[in-house]
Amino acid sequence: MLRLAVATNSETYERMESPLADREIEVGHVATSERAIPLTENPYGDYDAGFVYPSRLMEGAVADAMLSVPWVNGREAVLRSRNKADVLTRLGRADVPVPESVLVSNPADESALVAAFERVGPPVVVKPNSTTRGVGVTTATDLDSFLGIADYLDLVHDYRATGDRSFLVQEYLPDATDYRAMVVDGEYVGAVERRLPAAARERGRWKHNVHRGAVAEGVSLPADLRGLAERTAAVLDIDYLGVDLLVTDDRAVVNETNARPTIDSATKYAEGFWDTLAELVRKTAGE
Repeated sequence: MLRLAVATNSETYERMESPLADREIEVGHVATSERAIPLTENPYGDYDAGFVYPSRLMEGAVADAMLSVPWVNGREAVLRSRNKADVLTRLGRADVPVPESVLVSNPADESALVAAFERVGPPVVVKPNSTTRGVGVTTATDLDSFLGIADYLDLVHDYRATGDRSFLVQEYLPDATDYRAMVVDGEYVGAVERRLPAAARERGRWKHNVHRGAVAEGVSLPADLRGLAERTAAVLDIDYLGVDLLVTDDRAVVNETNARPTIDSATKYAEGFWDTLAELVRKTAGE
């Protein structure tokens, strides 16, 4: 039986363990964070492949060296997807539709900030370039509010250990429907629509991140949106990818991607999802 190293023990691990075991793939948890790891002995055992490179890159490098296995999504795939500006640039140059966006490399002078705000046009979304789960994302409806947010980011970025000091200024599409499409080995395998409960919207919430209270319901996307998700994965050259789509009455754009997407309940995926994923794991392992 092939052994697959998984660096998370949350929902993804729990949901994949049994379906992959049915397909002769044993899933094992390799804990890479919040522990002490001796560097002269391997605490993990033998594996044939890794699922997704650990989110903490320093600890991940240690696990990678000890395991010495190929990953379904390796370090470069994770880093590429995490860098929102890189993703949007690659997709835009490949004629994949994306929101109007400007990257600000902090610190930037006020004239550059004003130019970014005016290019996109209010209201704008301001988001850190490399955070996940909606952390630090906000909106600004006027120039003074936007400059105030930039001032606050200057204070945060003044901390010397801060790695990525860039942020995005992006157009706000308040009426868009939010989808997360999953692509495995180049093939669309299902999608969810993410929406906020009415009570949350009434309180002024607008972010559709599930970790912040949104609900994800399985949907069947039309062929054009499926193709958009598959094309995104092909441009980025990432085998296991969540593609976030914002769809309005007259356009669809790729907003973000996630090379470490949580596996949802099986009912939200197309028939054959687990077979497709198992085949990708076997291909990664060289079988």
